[in-house]
Amino acid sequence: MEVGFKTDKGVRRSNNEDACFVMKRDKLFVVADGVGGNNSGEIASRTAVTEITGYFQRNPLERGASADRIREYFHLCINAANSAVVNKAGRIPRNRGMATTIVAAYIDGNIAYIINVGDSRAYLLRDGTLVQITEDHTYVNTLIKAGLISEKDALTHENRNMITRAVGADVQVEADMFTVPVKKDDILLLCTDGLYGEVSEDEIIRILQTETVTGDMCNELVDAANRNGGSDNITMVVLKFTEEDINE
Repeated sequence: MEVGFKTDKGVRRSNNEDACFVMKRDKLFVVADGVGGNNSGEIASRTAVTEITGYFQRNPLERGASADRIREYFHLCINAANSAVVNKAGRIPRNRGMATTIVAAYIDGNIAYIINVGDSRAYLLRDGTLVQITEDHTYVNTLIKAGLISEKDALTHENRNMITRAVGADVQVEADMFTVPVKKDDILLLCTDGLYGEVSEDEIIRILQTETVTGDMCNELVDAANRNGGSDNITMVVLKFTEEDINE
């Protein structure tokens, strides 16, 4: 598996409240986007990522586990991270209200298990087609699903940045999980809204197909987001699957 990752504060932000972590040997990859004033978003995202990866190290997940077992495992893992963020927010007054999105991928053989809370996304590029795997937990997405606004309307809606689910926002959190079979040459992209909010899907496809090295893909995606405004922090993990990954 070829792995690239990059985080950048963007053009207009003074600090970076995103976080990411790559555990290539264990095939766990995490991206987070923190929210909260006084730099608390930065604390929330790093706390959640640290807790998720720490939980994984303390409680190794057996290879070849059933989908139900993996679903239950990450339910416990994400809620452990949720408790860590809630507890830290409760101890320090200036951190009250902090929370974070999470999108993570766990790879077992030819199956990618995608876990998400909030509006950070996972995409799969296959044969030139980019498909969004995750579903945004946002107010405008709720309106779209109810048929009240169009996807075009959502782009300029006054509450387009309002998330409806986040790690640290409540005492319990429910994460979505998606099971995605992968094959050779597939590319999996985990990213925050600082990328997809600035770079069109056509441009993302072009960059992922033009660059042959995952690290270069990340660099080009960040550059494109910053050229288009760079109004938010930009973070991504890019995974490109090889024949060896599929046949493990």
